[in-house]
Amino acid sequence: MPTTVTPLPSTPPPFTTARLDALPLEPSYAEEMAAVLADPALYAFTGGEPPAPAALRARYERQCAGSPDPGERWWNWVLRVRAAGGTVGQAGGEAGGETARRVAGELVGYVQATVRGARAEIAWVVGTPWQGRGYASEAAQGLAAHLVSAGGVRELVAHIHPDHAASAAVAVAAGLGPTEEWEDGERRWAGNVTPPLVP
Repeated sequence: MPTTVTPLPSTPPPFTTARLDALPLEPSYAEEMAAVLADPALYAFTGGEPPAPAALRARYERQCAGSPDPGERWWNWVLRVRAAGGTVGQAGGEAGGETARRVAGELVGYVQATVRGARAEIAWVVGTPWQGRGYASEAAQGLAAHLVSAGGVRELVAHIHPDHAASAAVAVAAGLGPTEEWEDGERRWAGNVTPPLVP
């Protein structure tokens, strides 16, 4: 019997980890995220500089519009620390959504995935004030599990500067290992993931 492949949604579904809510990217997050990404030290390995809020909003608008390639999905999430006693999205409607958003804590970074078929290239950034708390590893592990369950992904790929030990540790936590392939001075990390067993 032939099977039908369900197309991936253009907007990524949200997901949660023990301490974080991963919320689908929206241009309205630009101002808060510009503050999260404001430390020039974040760009020591990747290059670039802290984005201004207007430039970040324009970038987010492009990312939310999606890839021009119909076979590729740009999935982006901001990471919000979950406040004690509340989670984002527990109330419906516009007013309820705003209330739920205020209950949650602050944004601390983002994760992203470029999904093509069963492969996803992933990346993560946590602002410097929140580094050293395990948020990046937690988010990357949650992202990997989410991509398997929601996106049908079976292979994860990331590109990491060879001197960026913290990012390499996050990749290991997400189940990736270094390869001998390089691109623009960054080592390619890869890992196969399998769907969870259904009892």
